[in-house]
Amino acid sequence: MDETLAIELRGISKAFGPVQANKDISIQVKRGSIHGIIGENGAGKSTLMSILYGFYRADSGEIFIGGNKTEIPDSQAAIDAGIGMVFQHFKLVENFSVLENIILGAEDGRLLKPSLSKARKLLKKLAEDYEMDVDPDAIIQDLGVGQQQRVEILKALYREADILILDEPTGVLTPDEADHLFRILQGLRDEGKTIVLITHKLREIMEITDTVSVMRRGEMTATVKTAETSPEQLAELMVGRKVLLRVDKTPAKPGDVILHVENLRVVDGQKVERLRGIDLEIRAGEVLGIAGVAGNGQSELLEVLGGYARGTGTIRVNGQPIDLTGNASDARSRRARGIAHVPEDRQREGLIMDFAAWENIAFGYQDDPEFAPGLLMDHGAMRRDCEGKMERFDVRPPDPTLAAKNFSGGNQQKIVLAREIERNPDLLLIGQPTRGVDIGAIEFIHQQIIALRDQGKAILLVSVELDEIMALSDRIAVMFDGRIMGERLPSETDQRELGLLMAGMTGTAAA
Repeated sequence: MDETLAIELRGISKAFGPVQANKDISIQVKRGSIHGIIGENGAGKSTLMSILYGFYRADSGEIFIGGNKTEIPDSQAAIDAGIGMVFQHFKLVENFSVLENIILGAEDGRLLKPSLSKARKLLKKLAEDYEMDVDPDAIIQDLGVGQQQRVEILKALYREADILILDEPTGVLTPDEADHLFRILQGLRDEGKTIVLITHKLREIMEITDTVSVMRRGEMTATVKTAETSPEQLAELMVGRKVLLRVDKTPAKPGDVILHVENLRVVDGQKVERLRGIDLEIRAGEVLGIAGVAGNGQSELLEVLGGYARGTGTIRVNGQPIDLTGNASDARSRRARGIAHVPEDRQREGLIMDFAAWENIAFGYQDDPEFAPGLLMDHGAMRRDCEGKMERFDVRPPDPTLAAKNFSGGNQQKIVLAREIERNPDLLLIGQPTRGVDIGAIEFIHQQIIALRDQGKAILLVSVELDEIMALSDRIAVMFDGRIMGERLPSETDQRELGLLMAGMTGTAAA
């Protein structure tokens, strides 16, 4: 029995029908360490942690916690074993208070008052010990995402978790919030807690972890000390080949103004103003990146420009006004004006998941003469067009008849990109281009965006990944609460300054 190990998994396998999600995985996690787990989308990371947390039962293998063989048939058994998990999408009741969320499921009997009193005292101590100041009486829906995440961590600590699993914890945080989270995790480690960090961000792995395990196609390919590896080596272990981690591009050569936006405003169905007077311009041959924490108006900006939503103000494309409120304000009219759109949510807005790849690649353009030379659509021409696009965009498997739902996330994204980019648009709107995408596909997608820029196209890029914004953009505009807080050149700013602007701080604070 090795008591220096907080976790040991031996020979863990798990299949879902014909798909082998985990194959004979063994891993050791030292007590009092931060252990990273990385791998491509679908590598089996989340399945493995879901087995450890009791969401799934392994088909075979053994789990040891603190050196003792432990059965974990459900999440309550995991909690009893001292394991807590903070999910990428928080599991909080939004109209409950912080205190009520903390004790939910861990009440001392049927009377809530004693439980709340005990929890208030313990919560105060935990918050002081780990720099997680949160108002216990605040309602969850009134808190920012950074504070909601602290509530999730406090909830696990309240249940006396010694092992904390975090799944993609920085996806919705500003850089300052991410830095604060890392300080919290380091403090927890110094107190003897064990942290397992699932992330696809190599920078975070290098910055915060002591040890990192790499998964590929359901198998564990390597476990190394973080200090003895590099981002390049980890990327190669993840995908099985060398990956270019930097974006290779020449300086932009901006031309004429393609998109002009002035005083753009959007009010949603609840009468809440989501865009509050947006002004921006994009020229031919440049990428304008929009940085910001999700939910600050970026989605509404893409929707209005793409014809999905209505607004007020002025939009001109190639000097000609765009209708924002009338019958001509729709996605079809935008395509006719030379605007292509890769939406933020490929599955809900970019694809019909039950339809074949060839049908999805034709969507929006099915009335073009090449697809509809007469009264009827030419399905053969659509399939041939799809085959060519699949080859040029390296879609795998290159099967036009396969339903969109049967492709991986990265290949689904390539289908949408192929459809929009190869229409030779004057303006490409692209939202979250690499969300949930494998590192190898990220490299390819970035190359396609820069190639389009170099062809003289204007590109509006929205991404919550600051690394991506910094790498691809020629100019960066930062949005907060429906407004543009400032514009910067990537060569003249850094993630800290952008993070301050993303938090709504201007003037000397972000200068």
